[in-house]
Amino acid sequence: MGFFDRIKQSLTRTKEQFVQRFDEIVSRADEPQARSRPVDLETLEALEEALISADVGVAASDEIVQAVRARRTKGESLRALVKAEILSILRGANAPAPDGTKPHVVLIVGVNGTGKTTTVGKLARLIKDSGKTPLICAADTFRAAAVEQLQVWASRADVDFIRAKTGADPAAVVFDALAAGKARGRDIVLVDTAGRLHTRANLMAELDKIRRVAAREVPGAPHEVLLVLDATVGQNGLNQAREFMGAAGVNGIVLTKLDGTAKGGIAVAIAHDLKLPIRYVGVGEAIDDLIPFSADDYVDGLFQEKW
Repeated sequence: MGFFDRIKQSLTRTKEQFVQRFDEIVSRADEPQARSRPVDLETLEALEEALISADVGVAASDEIVQAVRARRTKGESLRALVKAEILSILRGANAPAPDGTKPHVVLIVGVNGTGKTTTVGKLARLIKDSGKTPLICAADTFRAAAVEQLQVWASRADVDFIRAKTGADPAAVVFDALAAGKARGRDIVLVDTAGRLHTRANLMAELDKIRRVAAREVPGAPHEVLLVLDATVGQNGLNQAREFMGAAGVNGIVLTKLDGTAKGGIAVAIAHDLKLPIRYVGVGEAIDDLIPFSADDYVDGLFQEKW
């Protein structure tokens, strides 16, 4: 399947809950004789409730509803207006990924259980399939199981893998990985970091140290800090993101398990509340089930009338 089809398929549960309810709300408002009139308060309240139930978030939902109320002046379809506002929010947070330095250094951060380690392996495969040469660094040295799991994924992706003994200084492992990446001429170094609870000050201090070491070894590094968020945890993920943004300099999101939730509107909440681009989405458990995020494909997949 193409990227659009895979995003569309991953949104099946969200579409079943949100869009069917949404269609019930807008059906009367989009009748020809009703389009020339302002949207009534009852419809606006039902629309806001439907958006919030899909995890779009209170702030983003309110902005969408207010924009719809203001723009419904020329007979536009309510459905089209909502679709346009969601797309505007997602595009507003989009920003091109930095590029140009070799090796391009990417830190992968996030709490345990979000799919962080498997995301590193999937991302390595995606990068390799694009024609570039990645190297994986296992800097989560406090969990032997995490390192072993990551090595399995690196083997599946058939990419270079740098590890150290359990308990080794994570920053030292990153130093070794960057040296290896430069010596071997690798295009990208993916660094898997520890995922203890985001409220732990020692984790944030560790991430800061890794960033300093990376900056000394490669100009401008880390070039990307991608936060892995589990779509199924909804608004709690935004609180995690704010902690990591402050301590780790997060500049992009990987949204995993999009296929496992009926509240895929969290993508809109991320873009609105955090002003961070979603770089990739996880749409399954296989090694090729990580795909680049497209705001247009996401919105089209969500609102497509016929599947």
